[in-house]
Amino acid sequence: MKMENLTSEQILEWYLCAGVDETCGESPFMPPPSASEQTTPAAVSALRRATTGLAQAVNSACRSAKDLCAGINTLEELRQAVESFDGCALKLTASHTVFGDGNPHARVVLIGEAPGADEDRVGIPFVGRSGHLLDKMLAAAGLERKEVYICNILPWRPPGNRTPLDSEVAVCLPFLKRQLDLIDPDYIFIMGGSAANALLETAETISKMRGKWFEYTKSNGKTASVLASFHPAYLLRTPGQKSKSWADLLRLRARMLAENG
Repeated sequence: MKMENLTSEQILEWYLCAGVDETCGESPFMPPPSASEQTTPAAVSALRRATTGLAQAVNSACRSAKDLCAGINTLEELRQAVESFDGCALKLTASHTVFGDGNPHARVVLIGEAPGADEDRVGIPFVGRSGHLLDKMLAAAGLERKEVYICNILPWRPPGNRTPLDSEVAVCLPFLKRQLDLIDPDYIFIMGGSAANALLETAETISKMRGKWFEYTKSNGKTASVLASFHPAYLLRTPGQKSKSWADLLRLRARMLAENG
């Protein structure tokens, strides 16, 4: 389909899926008109309305997600709610909803950023190369995958594995927080800067956050100890950093043993 045949709203939706999340001015950039076309005030106004409408749609989707979560009391109910949720455009390009995997009563929850191609294909988090590395690291630290719970900030894969947009994170975050409420873990191990920034509401780099303990407060008022580390996908690209993530997992294991035996 040619771009000139799309509405303003459809063009903006296309830009969102491509990873565009901001403009450089108060109104969308309009290229100089060719001899066969003119940029009329009506066209500019239509694009501005579309931009405002998009922001309103994101706010509406966030409220809808929060409202859905408020009435959910089990992980299975939450899974069904996420699978039927239509407030995030990522669902349109994803093959599967990747909800979570593991022990629903786990004391440790591991959180990544978003599903990759392998995860999108089968609907289970961390099953590709990153997942295989994570399994080995967990086993070496005395933790088994079946003992923990693994999920992502986003349940749908961004096109081309691009970095999630702030708007996408905002819409999906209520679902993750409800997952944490229902599992009620004592420890959270966050993998990757984007995931850490989203859950901890910070802009710090993962290099500065990793190895440090933080706290996450659940809706019941109880806190979970949070440790941030590198994402396994990053470790595959940068093997020299594996020792730091290994040290982080050992730090997690040591705290668990010290506090609970």
